[in-house]
Amino acid sequence: MALRPYWKGYLKLSLVTCPVNMTPATSESEKVRFHTLNKETGNRVVSQYIDSVTGKPVKDENEAKGYARAENDYVILTDDDLDAVQLDTVKTIDIEKFVPADSIQWVYLEKPHYLMPDDAVGNEAFAVIRDAMKSDKVVGVSKLVIGRRERAIVIEPRDEGIVLWTLRFGDEVRPEESYFEDIDDEADPDLIPLVQQLIKRQSAKWSPDMVSDPIQESLLKLIAEKKKALKPAKKSAKAKNIPSQSSNVVNIMDALKKSLSDELKNRKAG
Repeated sequence: MALRPYWKGYLKLSLVTCPVNMTPATSESEKVRFHTLNKETGNRVVSQYIDSVTGKPVKDENEAKGYARAENDYVILTDDDLDAVQLDTVKTIDIEKFVPADSIQWVYLEKPHYLMPDDAVGNEAFAVIRDAMKSDKVVGVSKLVIGRRERAIVIEPRDEGIVLWTLRFGDEVRPEESYFEDIDDEADPDLIPLVQQLIKRQSAKWSPDMVSDPIQESLLKLIAEKKKALKPAKKSAKAKNIPSQSSNVVNIMDALKKSLSDELKNRKAG
C-alpha cells in the first residue's frame, strides 16, 4: 500500500511543468523502538523544555530559534522570520543542469526518494522528462528545500518513475586520497587467482536477506513472547485520506517548442 506523500510540488524543465509528489524510498519504521518509562508506575516519561536560568518550563508559544552570537548572547528568529526567507525551491524542482548518469560519485548520494506524478494530468509531462533522460543517459541536477534547508538534489529515471537523491555538500565529503595514499598500488599477482577462486565460490545472486538484522529479529522474538502475557493493545483510528491537489492542463508539445525557440533567440542575441 502506497504511503501518504512526504512532499508535494512541481517538477519543472523550462516551460514544461507537472505536479509531483515524493516519498522516502527507505524506512526505519520497522525498527524496534523503545519509550522511556517510569519503572515504578509503568507510565511514559515525557521531555520538556526548561529555561536554563530560571529552571521553569517554557510554553510552546514562547519557544524560538536562536543563533549564538557570543556566549549567552543570541539572535532570536521566530517561525515568521524563517517563513519569510523561504525560497522558490520549497515547492518547485526546477531542473538546472543535466550531467552524465555515471559522473556523480556514490559518496555524494545521501538519501533516496521516489518521485511520481501527483495526478493523471501530469503523467505525460512526467513521462517525457523521464524517457528523455533515459535516452540520453543523463540525470538532472536541481535544488529543493527539505526541512527549512535548501539541498542539492539529483533526479534519476528508474523504470516508470524517478528516484530523487539528496546530495551531500562538497565540504561534507572527505577526500579519499587522504586515507588511501599509503596503501600499496598493486597486489602480489600470484595471490590474485586464489582470491578469485574464493570470490567465484562465494558468489550469489543479490537478496535483501543478505542485510538482515539479527539483533532486530531477536528483539522482535523477545517482545512477541512478552506480549503473550499482556492484553491486546487498542487499535488506533485510521487516518483520513487527503485529496490530491488539482493542477492546470499543460500542452507539452507547445511548451517544448516555445522552450527551444526561446533558447535559440537567447543564443542569437548573445
